[in-house]
Amino acid sequence: MGAEPAASASPGCFTLDRGAAATPRAGLLRTPHGTVRTPAFMPVGTQGTVKGLTPADLRVAGTQIVLSNTYHLMLRPGAELIRSLGGLHRFMGWDGPILTDSGGYQILSLKDRVNVTEEGVAFRSHLDGRPENLTPERAMEIQADLGVDIAVTLDHAVLLPASPEVVRDAGERTIRWTERSLARARELDTPTALPQLHFGIVQGGGDPDFRAEMASRTAAMACDGFCLGGLSVGEAKAETWMLTRATTNALPVEKPRYLMGMGTPRDLLDGIACGIDLFDCVLPTRNARNGMAFTHEGPINIRNAVHARDPRPLDPECGCEACTEFSRAYLRHLHQAGEILAHRMLTLHNVTFYQTLMAGARVAIERDAYSDFHHAVTHRYRNRAGDDAGGETSGDPA
Repeated sequence: MGAEPAASASPGCFTLDRGAAATPRAGLLRTPHGTVRTPAFMPVGTQGTVKGLTPADLRVAGTQIVLSNTYHLMLRPGAELIRSLGGLHRFMGWDGPILTDSGGYQILSLKDRVNVTEEGVAFRSHLDGRPENLTPERAMEIQADLGVDIAVTLDHAVLLPASPEVVRDAGERTIRWTERSLARARELDTPTALPQLHFGIVQGGGDPDFRAEMASRTAAMACDGFCLGGLSVGEAKAETWMLTRATTNALPVEKPRYLMGMGTPRDLLDGIACGIDLFDCVLPTRNARNGMAFTHEGPINIRNAVHARDPRPLDPECGCEACTEFSRAYLRHLHQAGEILAHRMLTLHNVTFYQTLMAGARVAIERDAYSDFHHAVTHRYRNRAGDDAGGETSGDPA
């Protein structure tokens, strides 16, 4: 049974059309820059761009919402500069919804450059070594300056496995930081004067009971939605989904849930089965630059010699420019020659594939046929997940 939610900053921002707490769900997430049909995948635009794609490309691919990163944008070009130029939407030329990760993931990924205290995170910039501080309050101030649609509270994530004491300490700190983040967010305005939605992050390590406790306590705060953080960071996949279900079962049914940093096509469908509404991951963009394309028959690596004389499209079931205009042989030639067009076309295709997968999942949910849809895709990707990234990757360079 989900927790009784506190009043959110923007009541009624989410409508659940189908599904329940820990079952496949179809909904509508309303933001100041448009409505997102869920389940939905957010391409990662860490630096205010999805590498190799224009906003028009993203729209053609079926993208509804993109993710950018507080940590990276605060360091370069700076939130104050972006605010002075009208906010991140105007800065990057994207008129759809944007969600920003709060920067908490960097606590985990910048291990040797980070010092976590109750006040916040002290670290040295990976760009020039300059000392920086990120507190719950500053994380929300930066996201308000960016003017994004969904701002995420600061959290403290830990690698798994970890001792119960370490997990409890990080979880309790995340609760306190969420309270501070939300309190500061209520005092802020954006460069466009549009409101923001605020998502709180649920931590809890590898203990399902503690995950459920953290979910219930976070749900008692005035959050518009919830992020599941600190998953797929060292635990087995079966444990990931057990922890995900423990969390979604404890969250309010009528509010959106976002699984951070996942994942492969199979991961997305397994997450949907657990009651997840939103996803992000660098796989479709990062893997494209390494020559991997996700297709309806499973992943292929365009670098392989078998494609050297292949006149077929990358994916006959895909309508993207890469698949309608070019052969596998030509795309392999471009990749082997180091041509930028190879990266751009494979990225466009992979993002299109992910968006098509999410659209198909929604249709299957609406038709009460999700189990069959899930099984069909899982069968094609059973032994070829296409995952060379691993771990929570939200906000990493894409």
